[in-house]
Amino acid sequence: MTKIVGKALPNMPWQEPKGNEKLPVWRYDANPIIERFATKNSNSIFNSAVVPFGDGFAGVFRCDSKSISMDIFPGFSSDGINWDISDEPVKFEGAHPEVAKRDYRYDPRVCFIEDRYYVTWCNGYHGYPTIGVGYTFDFKTFYQLENAFLPFNRNGVLFPRKINGNYYMLSRPSDNGHTPFGDIFLSESPDLKYWGCHRYVMGTVKGDASAWQSTKIGAGSVPIETQEGWILLYHGVINTCNGFVYRMGCALLDLEEPWKVKKRTKDYILGPHELYECVGDVPNVVFPCAALTDAATGRIAIYYGCADTVTGLAFTTVENLMDCMVTSI
Repeated sequence: MTKIVGKALPNMPWQEPKGNEKLPVWRYDANPIIERFATKNSNSIFNSAVVPFGDGFAGVFRCDSKSISMDIFPGFSSDGINWDISDEPVKFEGAHPEVAKRDYRYDPRVCFIEDRYYVTWCNGYHGYPTIGVGYTFDFKTFYQLENAFLPFNRNGVLFPRKINGNYYMLSRPSDNGHTPFGDIFLSESPDLKYWGCHRYVMGTVKGDASAWQSTKIGAGSVPIETQEGWILLYHGVINTCNGFVYRMGCALLDLEEPWKVKKRTKDYILGPHELYECVGDVPNVVFPCAALTDAATGRIAIYYGCADTVTGLAFTTVENLMDCMVTSI
């Protein structure tokens, strides 16, 4: 039996599947949990990350304004479902003046390592997307570090502990537009400033063997450590006659050499089926950005963006995800 490495999280949001459902991942029946107008000036709130914090939960949220500027905002919740999100974006301290210039910020991830919460996001730098890195202790004061990579890059996701003494980050090299390509790569760093030892992790699947992930893929939530490997939730994209469609899958990465893929999903585990996932500013999108885990039960709660407009919540277990993956496609 596969077990999650970590702490028990008994107050994690959870809902059993309804009736005789045997789905690998099932939706919270009161989705979306965060509506598009939940803050004073938001047009949409989606592709956001949450973590356990104190007696409840904290997070960093992508909120596009009514002028459609993209920025990230802190928020708190006692139950992981009902959120109080700030009307003011994160203001970073400590950055070099060149890096501190705000262009745009979106699609954050949050990862607790050792004594602080690290935030990564797609950071606009002179109009080009790269990966911003910062940290906080309390989700009130935030400190910005150097950008991790040269443009163009997106979907920067840190591992929740050092591996062989170094930090590791997944990313998806891209271009300056709505990238019509993309594979997942891995980089390591001794200090979160200098990144190297870049490794290819996995790519798209061509043909129709697994066509939902044939155009591009990108890392989703912070990898989940088990004794068998790191479970990575990721998004996969197909280009259809009606545009891109984003769905969710998972992969199992080696514990000590996480660029090695042991298994991955041939079939998607969650796709845009409900109205709030199919209709919005960008239709037909399911985009995972965070997962809460309870080591005692193997339960997993997944936060995902829906149609680039609202935030949804879904549930699964570590055994369900392990059963979904195959050794080859």
